[in-house]
Amino acid sequence: MAEPATLSEPDRARLTVVVLTYNRADQVLDTLARLAALPDRIRIVAVDNASTDGTAERIAAQFPSVELVVAPDNLGAAGRNLGVARVATEYVAFCDDDTWWSAGSLSRAVAILDAAPRVAVLNARVVVGADGAADETCQRMRESPLPHRGLPGPALVGFMAGACVFRTDVFRQVGGYEPRLFIGGEETLVSLDVLSAGYEMVYMDDLVLHHHPSPLRDSAQRRRLLARNAAWVAWMRLPFDQALHATGKAFLVAWRERTLMRDLPILASGIAWAMTRRRVIPSRVQDMRRVVREDDLRRARQTKSSASFGSTRPT
Repeated sequence: MAEPATLSEPDRARLTVVVLTYNRADQVLDTLARLAALPDRIRIVAVDNASTDGTAERIAAQFPSVELVVAPDNLGAAGRNLGVARVATEYVAFCDDDTWWSAGSLSRAVAILDAAPRVAVLNARVVVGADGAADETCQRMRESPLPHRGLPGPALVGFMAGACVFRTDVFRQVGGYEPRLFIGGEETLVSLDVLSAGYEMVYMDDLVLHHHPSPLRDSAQRRRLLARNAAWVAWMRLPFDQALHATGKAFLVAWRERTLMRDLPILASGIAWAMTRRRVIPSRVQDMRRVVREDDLRRARQTKSSASFGSTRPT
């Protein structure tokens, strides 16, 4: 009997891209076409979050080489966990159905992670729209106030879920995305657990992800979910004063959106659930967050001062 053919080490993919999609069939097909055309040696896993627009059927028909995972329900960000469960490579990159990686970026990510064993997460530079404008969050990451000696890029306390590359074993070690958070700031809990485990996260300007935002978004709902999830994560990982502050902000957002009667019981029950999972982050991670928070406040004061000065200038 002939021996089964195996790929030589140089031919074996060492990174898998997990693409998450929900009811954006046209967008995800375009993204998969762009990923399939990359010169980088990668595997692709597409996770359909129980779409109702025929997304899964169209992916299966047009991209038979892409491994397709169909979630039983819309799991939000936790759908990515289903994709990672199929990953057999050392590294896993993520993108959404309206984003795609630039040629060469994923090969570069493999080289960076190979050379930096302390680093578990790389955040790419996101360029938005046809004109390639820099994402504001990435501009802020580039100017991180954290020390980064010995790291390949600026150190971070957070990352963007749809624009990052992970060590696969670290993603699994921290448990991936918490299903109860669904979507909105879901990266925060993962970030805190990655840092608490002793790893680093860095921003890499030479890794590029293109983002053409879908118009199918609900900004009001996203604001509420962001605030709610921030409170839940705070009760799971942050000191009590920060948890109380985050809870007050969630209350205020719900009041402004006129959804307090609906959101308050959910917020309260979630806090009770979060307290059963409470494990406060170590002082090292608290210090990192404090440095970033103080730098944010300093920048906000400078911006306000500049605006005030500008308003007094003669016309």
